[in-house]
Amino acid sequence: MTVTFITGGNKGIGFETARQLLDLGHTVYIGARDVERGEKAATELGARFVQLDVTDDESVNSALATIGSAEGRLDVLVNNAGILGDGPIDGPKALRVFDTNAVGIVRVTEAALPLLRQSSNPTVVTVSSSMGSFWAVTNPERPEYNLPAALYAASKSAATMLTIQYAKANPGITFNAIEPGPTATDMTAALGIGRPPAESARTVVRLATLGPDGPSGTFTDEFGPLSW
Repeated sequence: MTVTFITGGNKGIGFETARQLLDLGHTVYIGARDVERGEKAATELGARFVQLDVTDDESVNSALATIGSAEGRLDVLVNNAGILGDGPIDGPKALRVFDTNAVGIVRVTEAALPLLRQSSNPTVVTVSSSMGSFWAVTNPERPEYNLPAALYAASKSAATMLTIQYAKANPGITFNAIEPGPTATDMTAALGIGRPPAESARTVVRLATLGPDGPSGTFTDEFGPLSW
């Protein structure tokens, strides 16, 4: 049975990704900062819960140690946790956004690599964003052109680049970044945009279920490769 870990899996795209992968027969662990909300989501889904704060090394290492002790390997990692950081910009907010959206990917991926290397088909999916694409945000015909989310956009550029670099450094592991599509979640409520999370989750699930010969080092949406 495929063992999958989804960060920020207690709501939104992460929650719906967990639901769909469970339906496909995966053993799914969801990570969330809030224990009560995380346990509630796991119970509703029939998933397993580990407490996870991607901005805290001890929390990350503990979560992966729990999965390793129970399963001995990790087949799929979905780096989904993220924050928007909208509103006025200052240094502390920038640090929080980058710590969650970019450095958090490093923490979780580094802690997960030993378990991924025990898998016969190790796969990592990073939920990135076309907001981090220079091509998209400078194109007046794209919706990203008019969205004011500087810190989110910059941190998602970093998230995509980290994914590509991890793919180059780990040829035995599939790494891909994805733009899941405009989605109505708690994070995007202020922007008033998006479709149901279940629809966007399908794009994540597609990359999470690639075979060993699938592409690696890509940035795509549901329609194919994206310029960035």
